[in-house]
Amino acid sequence: MSDILRIGFIGSGFIAKFLAVAMKQVRHCELSAISQRSGSSELAAYARENGLGDPVLTNSTHELCTHCDAIAILSPNYTRVAIMEEISDAVQNGSELTGVICEKPLGRTLDEARKMTGLAHNSGLLTAYFENQLHMNSINHALSQLRPQQKAMGPFTLARSTEEHAGPHSAWFWDPTKQGGGVLSDMGCHSIAICRHILTPENKSPLFLEPIAMQCDTSLLKWGQPQYRKQLKEKYGVDYAETPAEDFATGIVTFRNPETGQIVKGQFTDSWMYDKQGLRLSMDGLGPGYAIEVNSLISPSEIFIGDEAAESVADAELALEKSTASRGLLAVQPNEADLYGYTTELRDAVDSFLNGRDAMLNWEYGVEVTFLVQAAYLAAERKETIDLTDTQVKKDLESYRSLISQGRGNEVLVPNGRTDEWRNR
Repeated sequence: MSDILRIGFIGSGFIAKFLAVAMKQVRHCELSAISQRSGSSELAAYARENGLGDPVLTNSTHELCTHCDAIAILSPNYTRVAIMEEISDAVQNGSELTGVICEKPLGRTLDEARKMTGLAHNSGLLTAYFENQLHMNSINHALSQLRPQQKAMGPFTLARSTEEHAGPHSAWFWDPTKQGGGVLSDMGCHSIAICRHILTPENKSPLFLEPIAMQCDTSLLKWGQPQYRKQLKEKYGVDYAETPAEDFATGIVTFRNPETGQIVKGQFTDSWMYDKQGLRLSMDGLGPGYAIEVNSLISPSEIFIGDEAAESVADAELALEKSTASRGLLAVQPNEADLYGYTTELRDAVDSFLNGRDAMLNWEYGVEVTFLVQAAYLAAERKETIDLTDTQVKKDLESYRSLISQGRGNEVLVPNGRTDEWRNR
């Protein structure tokens, strides 16, 4: 392989565009091919205008494989197993791919995640699981600064992570049967993973801590109300009177240090009803005598736009992801791709693949995140803390598919089972 990693994108939506922005800040890679679908021509034009490559638009996964060294699967969740099967088939038929990247989640169920991993391994491919928040410099620099305190006082004992915005931009994200659930599937995977990351001692594997218990609550608070159900149906064609998903989830995952036996906890909260400035990531970690805290809405740059001037604003999201306002005092993040970790995760994947190894987070890690997210759904359904060391629980999770992801969210999210009354409100 040359010293340039040629990457092909399957997907040209929101995440693909973020990664293209990140690519401007990463050496030794180019965007060489894009699977032809909505937005692919615009993404290719962006790549050419910014010196990221001259990507070929392809009509099939097999064709895409002939133009790249690594493929990034950035398409909707419900398409990924079939795409990975096509990639595996292309490799078996002579395609010389080096590696494959998958944007979170690796699978909507544990079964899907294991299928993805098995196909990659059987094809001899290196893997990278894209969980951007573990690559956030704000978190990792803070952790690095506190390593002396951890050695002297002991490790973090509690981590908390919250991700919130006003809701996704694409219809399939709102559809639990396609996405795999609601906000817990969409954003809980981030929050659970970053809690574990903060709690993991220095120089230990990302999977070092053993998960031993999970508790979780899933609720439908805003988007189940009649006026907002109507909005969803009119804008996205998704009917939350029939197939609702949770717009709020909160829980606690308990880990054990296998070397010392110490118990530590991660508290996660995620919502699709944060109707403030835009996306907010809030994380903190507490240790004996020390702590870290991150809030992505605290920016060194702010702007003010009055009512009259607001009429001229073309796109509020140029300043902040998932922005809900175009006037008032607004935070401006000058480099969101770097802030959220996209730049660092892409750099890690490129450097790793060029050196013949998996990324820092490989697909085995993605399987573990899927396991924990599905455990959270199971805990919410059972309304109890579940023991993740229990053999039967582990067996149940292997074939588990949440009621919400089956389109049966009314059985979980509607108070006291009053489904007909709730639908007719």
